[in-house]
Amino acid sequence: MQYAERMKYLGTDTAFQVLKKISEFPEERHKNIISFAIGEPDFDTPEHIKQAGINAIKENYTHYTLSSGFPDLRKAIANYVTKNKKIPVGPENIIILPAAKIVACYAILTCTNPGDEIIYPNPGYPIYESIINVFGCKPVPVQLKEEEDFNFNTNELERLISDKTKMIIINSPQNPTGSILTERSLDVISELALENDIWILSDEIYSNIIYDNLNYKSIARIPKMQERTIILDGFSKFFAMTGWRLGYSITNPKVAEEFAKWSTNIVSCPASFTQRAGLTAILEDKTPSWEMVKEFEKRRNLICNKLNAIDGISVRKPKGAFYVFANVTEACKKLKLKGSLEFQDYLLEKADVAVLAREYFGNRLLEENQDYVRFSYCISQEDIIEGIERIQTIVE
Repeated sequence: MQYAERMKYLGTDTAFQVLKKISEFPEERHKNIISFAIGEPDFDTPEHIKQAGINAIKENYTHYTLSSGFPDLRKAIANYVTKNKKIPVGPENIIILPAAKIVACYAILTCTNPGDEIIYPNPGYPIYESIINVFGCKPVPVQLKEEEDFNFNTNELERLISDKTKMIIINSPQNPTGSILTERSLDVISELALENDIWILSDEIYSNIIYDNLNYKSIARIPKMQERTIILDGFSKFFAMTGWRLGYSITNPKVAEEFAKWSTNIVSCPASFTQRAGLTAILEDKTPSWEMVKEFEKRRNLICNKLNAIDGISVRKPKGAFYVFANVTEACKKLKLKGSLEFQDYLLEKADVAVLAREYFGNRLLEENQDYVRFSYCISQEDIIEGIERIQTIVE
């Protein structure tokens, strides 16, 4: 049978590949694995949010809603965004979706044509590269370098822009590095977008998970940028609602109308009872979420200190999200491993520790000469200590 040509370009969320491999281990070994692989809060959804979802089902919120989502949820999100992101928006700017990553799909489908170029961060969330290819656009990676704190090199970014560039994807705080784009980076990206009539897709799913008392700034706050910025956000990370599948876009009203049309064609609407849970999350007590962020900050400090104590491994302390992107170049040399993929496999085989290699976050670029693996610290402090001690034992 014949399959569509586009299928050869379709990638995957790579963490799930490692999870699948681990799930196939014998039960006793499976129990012994310490996994730094999955980017999902290990906290349960707060009780009052879960109860709101349960109550919604009992109250028969089990039917279709508007494709754009419940009006009261859109209004609540708009008020929340206006207050917390300092971006003045109303319900007409918000579309509710059954997963935040759908925003990226709708953005490309709405604002670009096949053959257009899209600049995206590399290393970065692997789905960017995948959907750019699948939708017929040309992916143009901008390399994020450790010595530049994994920010965009603005000179390189300017060099990459052509008359075919129609969109730049940014992600801050970032997966897999935990870096936050500086105001200087945001200013230059904005200038280039305005000069060249380029859309910005701003993935802000981790914007509430930041440390060291830093204040988050969205690129949409920069003058003249709100109109051309498409913000991707959702409930998965900050509210520990990954399985609820609930996200939203923040766009200009025209783009929002087009997104609603896509939803009508593809998903009809988000689930009604998850939207009611989302309304409670937005409107009510956020103490459990802020406590979770405090715990993530403690874990960040712990894992960075532990990893930096290993000869051959070094990390820069991330400013947000819940990942560290560890440089393992010297460790690979010590162990006579060819690179981060072999290092990943070595840790799993010799120490029952799961991490994700740099190659899982976009195609490796020819000029790269360093090796990295991503650690997600969505596990207990006890497991972090045990996992890093296992690594130290086999590396040193």
